[in-house]
Amino acid sequence: MAKRVVLAYSGGLDTSVAVRWMIENYGVEVITVACNLGQEGDWEGLQAKAFAAGAVEAVVVDCREEFARDFLAPALKANALYEGRYPLVSALSRPVIVRHLVAAARYHGAEAVAHGCTGKGNDQVRFEVATRALAPDLEILAPVRNWGMTREMSIEYAEAHHIPVLATKEKLYSIDDNLWGRAIECGEMEDPWARPPEGVWSMTTVRASEAREVTVGFEHGVPVSIDDERMPLHELVVELNDVVGAYGWGRLDMVENRRVGIKSRETYEAPGALALIEAHKDLESITLERDTMHEKQRLEGRFADLVYDGMWYSPLKEALDAFVDSTQRFVTGEVRLRLEPGRCYVVGRRSPHSLYDYGLATYDAADTFNHADSEGFVKLWGLGIQTWAATQSAASPSSPSTTATPAPGE
Repeated sequence: MAKRVVLAYSGGLDTSVAVRWMIENYGVEVITVACNLGQEGDWEGLQAKAFAAGAVEAVVVDCREEFARDFLAPALKANALYEGRYPLVSALSRPVIVRHLVAAARYHGAEAVAHGCTGKGNDQVRFEVATRALAPDLEILAPVRNWGMTREMSIEYAEAHHIPVLATKEKLYSIDDNLWGRAIECGEMEDPWARPPEGVWSMTTVRASEAREVTVGFEHGVPVSIDDERMPLHELVVELNDVVGAYGWGRLDMVENRRVGIKSRETYEAPGALALIEAHKDLESITLERDTMHEKQRLEGRFADLVYDGMWYSPLKEALDAFVDSTQRFVTGEVRLRLEPGRCYVVGRRSPHSLYDYGLATYDAADTFNHADSEGFVKLWGLGIQTWAATQSAASPSSPSTTATPAPGE
């Protein structure tokens, strides 16, 4: 058994109890690592809470810029949406946390890392697979998965050991938030028929009623400005969360397929993430060549699956990153979003590298398309089908009948 453990620490009930529980049951020294990924929090208070629980060291790392640059930007360039909807709010944060867990373990001479995940969720997979990819020699401890305590028992344990936690037996929701959005689960929402109560929403409470437009600037697939004001990506995401969320747009209510084999009802708020993905996809529509765009769309779901399944640090993910990056060379330009209560949609796009040619696309007098060229192209395109129809179609059991069905009464 390890003598020193680095714990991924959120300051919530499970990780706070885990500090004391590992000390008592494993006889280890515990170092906590808390990563500021844009979530709300009292970071000095978080350190004090970790020390109160028994930690020998409490590290807080400001990861916001790193998180946006190294994790959100690649996901955005890939238009990563798990099952076509979920922008991977929690899944994207786990590999950056593991990066700092491993770094802290090396710095402090720890033999193990630990997390506060249960045995039912996806995060145990993400933490452990990422750790094995970056540091296969480190032991991984999962006290919450193994201690057998209910939520009520954990609260009683915290009270008995004077561990300061905000959780109560009446507080039903589990919330995980960062720059990219907010995940809310548990409580009455575990019934997929029940409507999420209005009180669970925070980022998307309606605060604006007058329609407006916002222009997002991109360079090589990465957002760099809002309404011509340049800003770092982590600040831009926060700004767009506020602007778009004020219109009550950016909520998701879905039943998703977890990696562990169960279906789970999940609700999310991600106004900035979803708006940026919509804008980015639209800019690609005028800057990517047809076959490249279609192949990229085919691979985007695979990219999202890998991230969701905890395979951020994998050879396939690295290969997909290389492909996606190669497609973003000319994804530079601006996209104009219109915001209305409950709506966010694209109303304009432009790029200095646009493949949209007005002369080729228009039907007016400025038309430069040679219509006569189409005759030979269409004949050659359909030549194979024409040959099949002339020689084999009649003998094919699946071939459509050329005999019209009589109308009733005929």
